[in-house]
Amino acid sequence: MAKLALGSAREATQSDCVRALIAEFICTFLFVFAGVGAAMTANKMSADPLLGLFAVAVAHALVVAVMISAGLHTSGGHLNPAVTIGLFFGGHITLFRSILYWIDQLLASSLACILLKYLTGGLETPAHTLASGVGPLQGVIWEILLTFSLLYTVYATLVDPKKGALDGLGPTLTGFVRHIDVDNNTTVGKSKNTAECTIARSRWKEEGDEGELAMEGRTQLKM
Repeated sequence: MAKLALGSAREATQSDCVRALIAEFICTFLFVFAGVGAAMTANKMSADPLLGLFAVAVAHALVVAVMISAGLHTSGGHLNPAVTIGLFFGGHITLFRSILYWIDQLLASSLACILLKYLTGGLETPAHTLASGVGPLQGVIWEILLTFSLLYTVYATLVDPKKGALDGLGPTLTGFVRHIDVDNNTTVGKSKNTAECTIARSRWKEEGDEGELAMEGRTQLKM
């Protein structure tokens, strides 16, 4: 079993920690800015809601792969508090530094959404709730499954020293998992990225007998 380390406040003044926090902030900011920006414009890109959802999923996949690659050797390219807590329990990061990462990720995602709202002339960032017909327990189970798929991929392709032929493919494969999970969000209406959910979250619901998907927007601050 991995040995958990609490760390200390001295870490906040160490140069490697400061560099990691700066890199994590930039990568998380750009990830949320691109991902949420794509969700905000999905209904404008195509009259077909499914095509718009596909475009959002592709945008997430690409930006995840690029941002993980960009931050991998500095901060680890977590982008996501769930990844950070998973790495803490795996003994790869101290609790104190994990808390700094969580604060960093939430501030970066909040700033990205505030800037998006300003740059779009007040367009609301999409709100994300449970999809129509999905109960709270179903939502929790979906959330567990989707988050597990992300963390399992991160460990298998990025963290595991025995990854073998997968070495170097971790960011891309993680991006693919993100692509699949964004598609699955049509069913559950949830997002496994806490950072991305801080302010911007997207809700897809069925409307009318034809079952068209519509996106509603509202701002919701949630940690």
